[in-house]
Amino acid sequence: MPLFTRRNFLLGAGTCVLAGAGTTAYATAIEAGLRLEVTRYSITPPHWPKDLTLRAAVISDIHACEPWMPPSRVRLIAEVANSLSPDIIFLLGDFNGGNRVASQPVWPEQWAEALSILSAPLGSYAILGNHDWMHGPLPYIRGDKGESIRRALAPANIKLLENDALRLNKDGRAFWVAGLGSQTGYFDDHHRWTRGMDDLPGTLAKVTDQSPVLFLAHEPYIFHKISDTATDLGDRRISLTLSGHTHGNQINVPFLTPHLVKRPFVQDLVYGHIVRNGHHLLVSGGLGTSVVPVRINRPPEVLDVTIKGTGPALAASM
Repeated sequence: MPLFTRRNFLLGAGTCVLAGAGTTAYATAIEAGLRLEVTRYSITPPHWPKDLTLRAAVISDIHACEPWMPPSRVRLIAEVANSLSPDIIFLLGDFNGGNRVASQPVWPEQWAEALSILSAPLGSYAILGNHDWMHGPLPYIRGDKGESIRRALAPANIKLLENDALRLNKDGRAFWVAGLGSQTGYFDDHHRWTRGMDDLPGTLAKVTDQSPVLFLAHEPYIFHKISDTATDLGDRRISLTLSGHTHGNQINVPFLTPHLVKRPFVQDLVYGHIVRNGHHLLVSGGLGTSVVPVRINRPPEVLDVTIKGTGPALAASM
């Protein structure tokens, strides 16, 4: 029997959930629509300076749409992120809505205005997700390859990184924030499927010294390359990779979900703090929903990540 894809699983499981009124009320109105948790991590990755402590708020997979993720809820998410008093804020893509059930669009200017209140001393940095490339504010609306999102983020004081890297300083110590293009393809104007927009070698080439790197990648799949010590892409400068995309499976049914959602979803990278060959990955469960407006056993979350070092970086850098 062929294995389900994540999308097919969500559609099937969501249909089953919607068949039960009591479960529907919890999975849509409460867990997906009302709950908002702060999940805290304290990570001590390699090559991060001992005398540099960085606190990051991480927002992922907003999937703005009415009525499931209106601008008012996006603003609440921003307020929660600000309340953590982070040094820096990361937004990991998928701003566009992904639901195919009873949804109306929220336009980029609307959710970007809600996010414009984000405030951190070192700034806010974003990457695009697959839904930001594949379609417009909802799956049935024609997209513009993320151009409207780029225009909306700029006045909100959110710096977009697309296969790019930026060098920052805190407490006299330097580190890099690198952002990868989405690894998922999209249909071009001639309805031809294109490859992903990611360029890992090109992104790392912009990191021009040995200071540690915080690496933003919407889809976590690139972590297999990053953590592969047998290749040049297993770059020791990358202290931590931050990803979203998976929604932590979104619908988690004991004894069922792990057996149905397998490749190409890459189940070993679905959620939480993962360490492989000394490389660290943190996958957020996200905030919005995709395919169906349902969450079970994976409430929306903002991450509060404290990064501490255990020793000197590869080379001290001022």
